[in-house]
Amino acid sequence: MELGDSSAVIPDSFMGYRDDITMQMSMILDQIRAPLIVPVLRLAVYICLTMSVMLFVERVYMGIVISLVKLFGRKPEKRFKWEPMKDDIELGNSVYPMVLVQIPMYNEREVYQLSIGAACGLSWPSDRIVIQVLDDSTDPTIKDLVEMECSRWASKGVNIKYEIRDNRNGYKAGALKEGMKKSYVKSCDYVAIFDADFQPEPDYLWRTVPFLLHNPKLALVQARWKFVNSDECLMTRMQEMSLDYHFTVEQEVGSSTYAFFGFNGTAGIWRISALNEAGGWKDRTTVEDMDLAVRASLKGWKFLYLGSLKVKNELPSTFKAYRYQQHRWSCGPANLFRKMAFEIMTNKNVTLWKKVHVIYSFFVVRKIVAHIVTFIFYCVVLPATVLVPEVTVPKWGAVYIPSIITLLNAVGTPRSLHLMVFWILFENVMSLHRTKATFIGLLEGGRVNEWIVTEKLGDLKAKSATKAPKKLRFRFGDRIHVLELGVGMYLFSIGCYDALFGKNHYYLYLFAQAFAFFIAGCGQIGTVVPNY
Repeated sequence: MELGDSSAVIPDSFMGYRDDITMQMSMILDQIRAPLIVPVLRLAVYICLTMSVMLFVERVYMGIVISLVKLFGRKPEKRFKWEPMKDDIELGNSVYPMVLVQIPMYNEREVYQLSIGAACGLSWPSDRIVIQVLDDSTDPTIKDLVEMECSRWASKGVNIKYEIRDNRNGYKAGALKEGMKKSYVKSCDYVAIFDADFQPEPDYLWRTVPFLLHNPKLALVQARWKFVNSDECLMTRMQEMSLDYHFTVEQEVGSSTYAFFGFNGTAGIWRISALNEAGGWKDRTTVEDMDLAVRASLKGWKFLYLGSLKVKNELPSTFKAYRYQQHRWSCGPANLFRKMAFEIMTNKNVTLWKKVHVIYSFFVVRKIVAHIVTFIFYCVVLPATVLVPEVTVPKWGAVYIPSIITLLNAVGTPRSLHLMVFWILFENVMSLHRTKATFIGLLEGGRVNEWIVTEKLGDLKAKSATKAPKKLRFRFGDRIHVLELGVGMYLFSIGCYDALFGKNHYYLYLFAQAFAFFIAGCGQIGTVVPNY
């Protein structure tokens, strides 16, 4: 009897039974393949191709508009009146509007000094500005540190207020709303908002307030984000590529064509009367900033994006923090669309074209279709066609359209063109979380109102100078992410089949994408500082 002879261990009757089961399963699959699997997969391909075309047309449209904006030099100073602030000997400082600066924070041990210091360093008449620190911290030690920092600046003559609540109802929206109820806010004309990791330059108000002062229908002036840690690791470089496109193209196009775009929640300054007319801050979704922007737009207010004005801030540098942030940023808009779609359609204060822009371009294509088609098409449907050769995807849908969309996305960060392949794989992995979050928002699932504050690390250069350098290494996280591993196994299995038996020759892409999902599935990837 040979050791490897299975018949010596497993009875012949059982071996025959196993073969029968295999044959039956194969027969069942063959029977349902033509009437069920093929039609369903073909329908999925048609739907995904339609969504791809929608996204492609949107990207090309924005590319054309941004090219025309750059070509003809439609600078904000030409579209809106802007004059520098001038002193008045008779009126004195009263000629300057009263500005409120809000800094919401929650257990921000690493960055509270940076944000408070930058806000207190804003150049503006000292009797015409109020710095309001809205501290929702639950850590008593951090609360004491923030309060001491506010007291330190107050001793220097800065008009700074330290405000706390006995609860965190409404999270950031709730804190901002409570802050607007303070008696000293009634005398303020404008409110600038900076998250705890944002550091505005001293001339921020001199460059934004004149737009609001000389254009009474202008509600918001939004500045661009400047990432202080974009070179920290490969993941932050990938984030920079995505966000640079958002600011360079999406925000600029919205501002130039419809005077509407989504408020980024920070680094912007609002006209308080517009904020109040729109209904103030609401905490019904996790994107209170976008909620306010849409409601203000429906009241007829205009927005301005200043791409030349940059405010320093920090990108999430761990995969865990980034996943939570992207869940909030994907779930919130979808949930807001569910809540406001009918209100937008029935609004009588704005034109039909603006309604179409807000509903179709802003919400449907950018906030819903973009997430769903990236994951469903490129990570599920397209690989599935390898197993079902009866269903084919035209080359223009599988290669040309995604290639053009990718190149158009790259215009925001030319310095990272050599990282394009990594960016594609990274975005496909994140599309899993964005798609899941989008459906949670549309269906109001269990995590629809989940709000986890993004972890911040503060001044990394100062810390690296005081600490001994660490070896370059990957640190795998606290737990295994089953969903990512499952998708990785799905892609790897199909890649193996395509390499051995398939005719589509997608296996290189499938193996690379599977590897990216496997890395994500192993949890949090540690901070690394290679030279890219």
